[in-house]
Parts: sequence; structure tokens; C-alpha cells
Amino acid sequence: MPLHKGPDQHDERPMSVNPFYGEANPVGGMTEAPPTHRLPDAPLPPSTAYQLVHDELMLDGNSRLNLATFVTTWMEPQAGVLMGECRDKNMIDKDEYPRTAELERRCVAMLADLWNAPDPAAAVGCSTTGSSEACMLAGMALKRRWSKRNPKPGARPNLVMGINVQVCWDKFCNFWEVEPRLIPMEGDRFHLDPQAAAALCDENTIGVVAILGSTFDGSYEPVADLCAALDELQERTGLDIPVHVDGASGGMIAPFLDEDLAWDFRLPRVASINTSGHKYGLVYPGVGWALWRDHDALPEELVFRVNYLGGDMPTFALNFSRPGAQVVAQYYTFLRLGREGYRAVQQTTRDVAGRLAERVEALGDFRLLTRGDQLPVFAFTTGHDVTAYDVFDVSRRLREGGWLVPAYTFPPNREDLSVLRVVCRNGFSTDLAELFVDDLRRLLPELRRQPHPLTKDKGAATGFHH
Repeated sequence: MPLHKGPDQHDERPMSVNPFYGEANPVGGMTEAPPTHRLPDAPLPPSTAYQLVHDELMLDGNSRLNLATFVTTWMEPQAGVLMGECRDKNMIDKDEYPRTAELERRCVAMLADLWNAPDPAAAVGCSTTGSSEACMLAGMALKRRWSKRNPKPGARPNLVMGINVQVCWDKFCNFWEVEPRLIPMEGDRFHLDPQAAAALCDENTIGVVAILGSTFDGSYEPVADLCAALDELQERTGLDIPVHVDGASGGMIAPFLDEDLAWDFRLPRVASINTSGHKYGLVYPGVGWALWRDHDALPEELVFRVNYLGGDMPTFALNFSRPGAQVVAQYYTFLRLGREGYRAVQQTTRDVAGRLAERVEALGDFRLLTRGDQLPVFAFTTGHDVTAYDVFDVSRRLREGGWLVPAYTFPPNREDLSVLRVVCRNGFSTDLAELFVDDLRRLLPELRRQPHPLTKDKGAATGFHH
């Protein structure tokens, strides 16, 4: 800092008004930017390194205004403290961190009870890095069970699902050489049709995937109707086709808000379920969960046992080392909220989604496809008489104000339909919803004055996140 001197005195030292950004010291004052594509030649002070990374990240979007993602963007401070205390714990080291392993076991038991497993103590499951890994594990179990009951050489397994499934199922079929049999959208049906699914099944079908909460529009697939169609198929043909429920989002909504809806282990044909703890499980990314009805649904040969970390530990995962902090945060949230707390949080989120959908519809320019009454998610498109702009124009203009709202086309046979989707999560309050509607309303006069939509590339989605 400069010395205090009289008006006739001069300080020959260089003056530093801002010690970090303006300091003359080349190490601390950053007179030159460090290299970005190779390691710097010398170390930086921790405060300098922090500030460089912090400043660059300021250009990211605001996660609280991201209406594209299903992933949790807010947790209580106490959860953050617990995660910080556990950030150095490796989830695979169950012998070294037995209490963390116990919390994982308790979470599995709580989910088995929540999803109405016939005998929660007999259900088996594990934590994962997210629903994508959980789906891979569930698909592997389906394929192995099929191969054991269908040992014909050269037979090619297939998996039946709606074309609206999350991309992880396409990856599974590609990676594990399974034929995907996709049921296209038709008319106002934007997900799987039970009878069409049963019609695609044969002796090489490893299972049918049902989505409890479609990524495209937030709607539930009719799991009970699907199981009934497969029951009828078994009566006619003898084919016993298991069902996996991808409850990445709805698996943590339906148990609290749709208690009478039969979608889970109450249906005997449901062999396995997954969910994302980091979506409506209300935990920061990344944690997911995969559960099987019983040991028969998860072939024992898929479970590996290792002893080189200090004990004989079973593991079923695609990853090996991964953080234990998110599992601890999941247990904290289960303990903190309980059933009534989850019900209150999810109901509030659904209420916000429903009211926001009504406000968007009342603007007069848009047509709702869904209303947020299943997942707290709704999809909408421009009205039939709107020709000056399209959903991609709306998405682009909203982004200028910080709102991230995805615009995308639907898959076959509804490629003609382009929509916007709003995902409401815990932390997206009524006040924020009002701000969103106000910003959307302010954009409309200018959009209406356009001579035509600015984009002609209808296939280019913007910000379509899962």
C-alpha cells in the first residue's frame, strides 16, 4: 500500500491499488495470462489460481435459472458441509469407511420400502454415479437373465421401449449389442403404447423399459397397463418378459404425490427400478440408485467380490472409485425430510409447475402439451396461428435474459412438432416463476413483429439436458 506523504513528498515505489489484479509482482499480479493448453512453468499462489478459475466460471449460466436440467441445483447448507467432510472418501472402500457403506445400505432399504418391494429385506440394490449407470446395470441384468433362459447360439437379444427413452438406453443397446425395438410416437401419444410394446416382444426380448416421467414432456408411461399387456402375452405364448422401470425422475415423485398409482414392485412383473438421487431425490450430482426385486432378478455372477482394499466386498458397478459424499447427502436428505417432508417439497414443486403452465397458456401465443401434473415439468409449443416466430426463437431470446429453456423437435413419428420444456425443481420458487412469465411476456411483442422465424434448422435442439 502507498505511504502517506505530504504534498511535496514523492514515493518512488510503484503504487498498487488492487493487490491481486494490479500488483507489479509477475507471480502474484498476473501481468501475463497463464497457458491454458499446457501446464504452467511455475506454480501460482493458491489465491491467484482460485481467482483465475473463479472468474472464468462466472461466464457459466446461473444454475438456478436453468429450466432445462432435471438435476438438483440447491441443497441446504448443512448438506454442503457434510459433503465437504466426505469429499475424500472413496465409496468403494467399504472396509475403510464402514459407516459410509452402512448409510448406502440404509438408503437401499429405504428405497425398497418406498417402492413397495414385497420383502424390502430381500431386495438388492446399489448406489451409482447417476441413472445412466443404473440403467446400464439394470440392462445387463436383463440380458444375463435372458441368456440363461435362452441359451440358443447366435440368438440376438432385443429390448423393447418407447422412442422417448433417455439416450442412456441407446448407449446400452449399442455397447452391449442389444437390438433396440422402439415404439414411435403417434398423434398426441408421446410415449410407449402397451399393446404396441407387447406386439414387439418375442423369445429374444430381454425386457421392456417403462419410463416414469418422460424426458420429452414429463408424462408418466402406463406401467400397470404395460404389465397387464405382458401378462396377456404370457398367457397366449408362454413368453415371460420382465419390466424395468426407469424412474430417473418419477421414482422420487410418484411415491409421495401419486400413492395409488401402481408402477413399482407392487406389480409382480417389475423386476428392477432405477432413480436419480441427484434429480428429484434432491441431492447434488452425481448419485443414482438401482434396485432389484430380489436376488433372483440380479444374477449373482454379475456381482464381483474384491478383497484387496481390506475386506471381502461385493460390488456391482461400471465405475470403481467414486465419491461417497453424494451417498451421505442422500441419507441426510432422507433423514431430514422423511415422507412428509418429501411430499411437501414435491407438491410445492408440482404446484409451481402447474401455475406456471397456466400463466404461459394465458399469454395466448402458446399451446400446452403437458401441464406439470405428473412430473413438475411441462412442454409447450407455439399456437397454430403463430407464424412470425418459433420455439427456437423463444429459447434464444430467453437465454439473453439468463433463462435456459430448451427447444427441440420430437422423435419419430412426430418430427413435425417442436417444443419448449420447463423443468421445475426445488428452489424454483413462485417468485422466480413470476419473473419468468414477466420476461416471456416482454419478449412477445418483438417476436410477433418478426417477418418470419429466424431459424430454419428445426432439427437443432438448444440446451436439451437430462
